[in-house]
Amino acid sequence: MARSMDVEQRRRTVSEAACRVLARDGLGALSVRNVAAEAGLPPSTVRYTFPTQASVRSHALELVFDATAARIDAVPADLRGTAYAHAVLLELLPLDEERRIELDVYLGLGTAALTDTELRPFHDRVVDEMREWCGRILRALGVPDADVPYETRRLHALVDGLAMHIVRVDPGGDASWAIDTLDRHVAGIARG
Repeated sequence: MARSMDVEQRRRTVSEAACRVLARDGLGALSVRNVAAEAGLPPSTVRYTFPTQASVRSHALELVFDATAARIDAVPADLRGTAYAHAVLLELLPLDEERRIELDVYLGLGTAALTDTELRPFHDRVVDEMREWCGRILRALGVPDADVPYETRRLHALVDGLAMHIVRVDPGGDASWAIDTLDRHVAGIARG
């Protein structure tokens, strides 16, 4: 199987396997052996593709970031105001299995980034982009430039908090309350 894949396919296969292992079994289980078994590849292929544990971790975080960015980029360009905000914010909440795995990866690797200097730049990139997305939403809602920094922090904290509640407080539950909370927050900003 490993020989029939090109380098990019192999990197993606290994990164996706790493994300599944991390989400299912936690950061401590993120080993070459476990990732190789999950990917259906020999451990030597995983080591060749990602020679260090840090490279596996950073690429998994990049994969999560790229998936989120692609979903946000796919939000229809003709949406405006609260419709745009609603569409983008839905992409940031873990409302399906794919996004739950992404959040688990982000949380696990985000914690590791606090002490891992190689991983920190990738984590910081995700945080910076989240702030940028929040800023875009606020500008689409007509928030004055002077208020965007404060409102960005507030919206970012709200989205992160709702995401945590969805996956940690009521995993598998109905998340419509979170969508309603965001919509009410956005409506309040738009009226503001």
